[in-house]
Amino acid sequence: MPKGQPSVVPQDGLTTRQRRNRPLVAVHTGVGKGKSTAAFGLALRAWNQGWPIGVFQFVKSAKWKVGEERALRVLGDSGEGGTVAWHKMGEGWSWIQRGAQDEMDSEAAAREGWEQVKRDLAAETYRLLVLDEFAYPMHWGWVDVAEVVSVLNDRPGQQHVVITGRNAPQALIDAADLVTDMSKVKHPMDAGQKGQRGIEW
Repeated sequence: MPKGQPSVVPQDGLTTRQRRNRPLVAVHTGVGKGKSTAAFGLALRAWNQGWPIGVFQFVKSAKWKVGEERALRVLGDSGEGGTVAWHKMGEGWSWIQRGAQDEMDSEAAAREGWEQVKRDLAAETYRLLVLDEFAYPMHWGWVDVAEVVSVLNDRPGQQHVVITGRNAPQALIDAADLVTDMSKVKHPMDAGQKGQRGIEW
């Protein structure tokens, strides 16, 4: 097991403690399964540390009850760890082609979701923000990537941000501290199997 030792110690004038505790921007991208799952795993660790957590779902349907949502809401209400706020943007968006009116509504909702994230970052509402599937609105041009990078670079305090979704823009990848590309080696859907309870939701 790695012991968390860096291979290089930069000459940045920071102490080991300052460098260790700096807030991170993490990006989980790629075509493989597990991007959101990994982000919610981080949320569990944050909950255990007593951090306030904000989850913003940018694509999944507001009607879809994912297992992580229920688990983190229960944990957040337990009084034992951090608090959890779960925000679903509109009625849900998808990369499936829809009519122009639906697309316009989704674009407006994505922009409003980003505006709320900016307000919460400025107010330091959360210690960890999970922006689930936020790579899609940037990839589609609904939210300006340069603005996202600027806001994240200038965020105050000790706020960690995790962004998930395929096709993360290169500018976001370049600005992030931690980037994981989930590659697909094999998936049951390739053999015609639909998603199943307890695995996909």
